[in-house]
Amino acid sequence: MHKQTRFVALCSALVLGAAAIAAAQQIASPGVHPISGRRYALTMSYLGADWLDRSERVQEEEPDAALDAIALAPGSVAADVGAGSGYMTVKMAKRVGPTGKVYANDIQPQMLTILRQRLDKEKVANVELVLGTMDDPKLPANTLDLILMVDVYHEFAQPQPMLRKMRDSLKTGARLVLLEYRKEDPSIPIRPDHKMSVAEAKMEVEAEGFTLAKVDERLPRQHILVFTKN
Repeated sequence: MHKQTRFVALCSALVLGAAAIAAAQQIASPGVHPISGRRYALTMSYLGADWLDRSERVQEEEPDAALDAIALAPGSVAADVGAGSGYMTVKMAKRVGPTGKVYANDIQPQMLTILRQRLDKEKVANVELVLGTMDDPKLPANTLDLILMVDVYHEFAQPQPMLRKMRDSLKTGARLVLLEYRKEDPSIPIRPDHKMSVAEAKMEVEAEGFTLAKVDERLPRQHILVFTKN
């Protein structure tokens, strides 16, 4: 190979290598929200999926009480964004019933495999699995009555484009609901970067075309934050 050709090839390899390292660092390193200054938490790996199904979750989070508060109506079309193992997805699917539908979204294909196994085992037929990306949940436009995120939003590496895409998928006046561990309460045994305050959520989500319509504090450890699409 000619010396100049080898030099160009080497430079190209170095540039590509640097780009790959930068991309990997962006995925692995939490960012900071440009409006609130909140540091994003790392996404929980599918290897920790068992934690989502722990028996203590019923007492610690009261998921059925959360769904009672949200009042997901039969026949609704909803999305469980960051569905993980499908713990909440199945509960949502039963509430919307056979005339409704739930889109179960996750960015980890391994989580969706676990979720599919759960759906098959429990014979749940009104759920569609959706593999999203860090900046796009890949949900259908102007279709959803509700998007639910349970301890998920704080892990978004690209919260602004994600909110914009989710807004596009909601019908006019539809709801975006966040369940987040209360940052205002230091006694709650969760790492601070996996908690959110009402002020942080309001600041970040309202900036993307939503209005905080309700804050429900009936759960033991989590806020129920109900936003409506403007």
